[in-house]
Amino acid sequence: MSRSPHAAPTAQGGPTLRRGGAGSRLTGLLLLAAVVVALPLLFPKNYFVTVVGVAVGFHAILAVALNLLIGYAGQISLGHAAFFGLGAYTSAILTTRYDWSPWLAMLAGLAGVLVVASLISRPILRLKGHYLAMATLGFGIIVHIVMVQAVVLTGGPDGLSGVPGLSLLGWGLKTDLHWYWVVAGVVLAVVWLSLNIVDSRTGRALRAVHGSEFAAEMMGIDTTRTKAQVFVLSALISAFAGSLFAHQQGFVSPDSFSFFV
Repeated sequence: MSRSPHAAPTAQGGPTLRRGGAGSRLTGLLLLAAVVVALPLLFPKNYFVTVVGVAVGFHAILAVALNLLIGYAGQISLGHAAFFGLGAYTSAILTTRYDWSPWLAMLAGLAGVLVVASLISRPILRLKGHYLAMATLGFGIIVHIVMVQAVVLTGGPDGLSGVPGLSLLGWGLKTDLHWYWVVAGVVLAVVWLSLNIVDSRTGRALRAVHGSEFAAEMMGIDTTRTKAQVFVLSALISAFAGSLFAHQQGFVSPDSFSFFV
């Protein structure tokens, strides 16, 4: 995905914006959907499709979420694995220790991350450059330490096992192929959502902030609000991926949500 529109010369020699960007991105999405659908049909029992493909899907969701924040808004985050982990651990703790429904646990995880991300977004995003990178890194490390030290809730370094799977309308997700279709559907939905944001007024505001916050403010863009909104959205997408990950794996541990993720 391109961060900025391309310019082509007019007959008078001045630049004008091409309108092929949205169309090319839609074509890319359709090609991605075709590949995602074709792979399990052509290779139904292939390990790299049904097992590795699910792992790739989770990381693709995280990459798209982070690209909205870094690629378009230009805001560095080295701690987004924390939101991935918060979503996963919320689902794991509520379902294994308190017998919550997996779907309610996922909603609770999203609600919790919404609150956390909203509270930290504005003070963190006031920082610039290396200071912003260090602040987000520190947040991620703090969350990871809590996962390791809060043994009563999180199981500590050993993690939590026995996380129940998901069912859709009474249809249980029991095989790798079932999970492939679900994760692939979420990937396509997240990419579609991101493309719509990119081609909207909000997307143009994000690119303006990335180019120059001062210039964006002079154009009437509320840069603080714009950065906070994309930070929260990126965190929510990451948390949702984490909840799905917990129910797909049936097990969570702090190692899955460290800085290196």
